[in-house]
Amino acid sequence: MFYIFSKIIGLLINPILWILTLLLCGLFFKKPPLKRKFYLSSIILILVFSNSFILNEVLRLWEPDATFSSELEESYDYGIVLSGMVWYDSETERTNFLQSSDRIWQAVRLYHEGKIKKIFITGGAAGFFEKDTIESILLKEFLIRIGIPDVDILTEEKSRNTRENAVYTAIILKKLPYENLLLITSASHMRRAKGCFDKVGLKCDTFPVDHYSGARKYNFDNLFVPNARTLFNWNAFIHEIFGIVSYKISGYI
Repeated sequence: MFYIFSKIIGLLINPILWILTLLLCGLFFKKPPLKRKFYLSSIILILVFSNSFILNEVLRLWEPDATFSSELEESYDYGIVLSGMVWYDSETERTNFLQSSDRIWQAVRLYHEGKIKKIFITGGAAGFFEKDTIESILLKEFLIRIGIPDVDILTEEKSRNTRENAVYTAIILKKLPYENLLLITSASHMRRAKGCFDKVGLKCDTFPVDHYSGARKYNFDNLFVPNARTLFNWNAFIHEIFGIVSYKISGYI
């Protein structure tokens, strides 16, 4: 029930939907004062949620700093990679990678550098209506194709969200010997992920990747020119805030 509810709410917390709703209200309400307020509100939201500088400042406060490889222990038994980065195109028979695929690429780099001995990929169905597409399997198959030995890749294939990533990973790892773990996920997602893994008794060091924030840029484009991609990134950030609040309420972190 929580999974279905979270997916429904996730659709409703999209800034683009808020803007569209205000525009439609302005279109259908007949009183001029109300129409102006709705249109003005939609314009303000567009300007705020498409402003790269504002989003960057918010994310600089939210995202943990990047971890340098030199700061890690000599070697971790498992690098745990949270999925949510691929989808399978049945027409082209290809695995397609999304923005958060930096998670798996950084894990591959750490593996080749000897910082992690094995890659543990956690993640089940790629989408609510794609129950036959298991992300961890897709990623494992891809890693094998690029030369990583099958024996060095473990998968967890049941989880549908971050809470279940932690629960099912714990079930598997508690049957295996290990001394240390490294949790690898997007920087904006790390707070929620670390909380979930701590809750189930898996104490991990963290390696945040896929940072949406960066150095401050005071150029004209960044300060004033609306950016469509910023709208997408705001949606991802708001989804994460909703996720961490709902997880705390549910006792998952």
